Amino acid sequence: MADESGREMAAGPGVLYFMCGRAGAGKSTLARKMCADRNAILFCEDQWLARLFDGATTLDEYIHRRGRIRKLLEEHVPAILKAGHSVVLDFGGNTIRSWVRALFESVAAPHELHYIVADSMLCRLRIAERNRTKPEGIYWGHVSEELFDAVDKLFQPPTSDEGFVIFEHVTVDYY
Repeated sequence: MADESGREMAAGPGVLYFMCGRAGAGKSTLARKMCADRNAILFCEDQWLARLFDGATTLDEYIHRRGRIRKLLEEHVPAILKAGHSVVLDFGGNTIRSWVRALFESVAAPHELHYIVADSMLCRLRIAERNRTKPEGIYWGHVSEELFDAVDKLFQPPTSDEGFVIFEHVTVDYY
């Protein structure tokens, strides 16, 4: 489809894909796979934290820095969706669902919430491995047991009452 000047236009808005799951559940792994499979644009919170702020050492610091990143993305993600490009948000998805809803609803874009079910022990093992190996793009700093516990207390699985299109992924591997 082309506009009056002959430029190609997207048939409709892109899809906003976002993740939900405990820290260490596998959100970044799934986000990268979905990005490649769907030819979507990836925004990874961990990568932004590492590159813009050299990470965060406390929960309060993380919340403040995360807020600054989200403010910036609020200006760009709806425009990207409106232009017909799909976006994968590799953000926690646990406490940000109303923020994500505002992004896709502002341009009437479809969405998918991908909930990764993983128990606390598996997540702790994965975080310990990530702390040890410091993988590029998803490691923004050491996640201590205390920080994991503080973040895990905030975790709320999505419910059908929230009105999201939810896809559930159950993770059981322990390496």
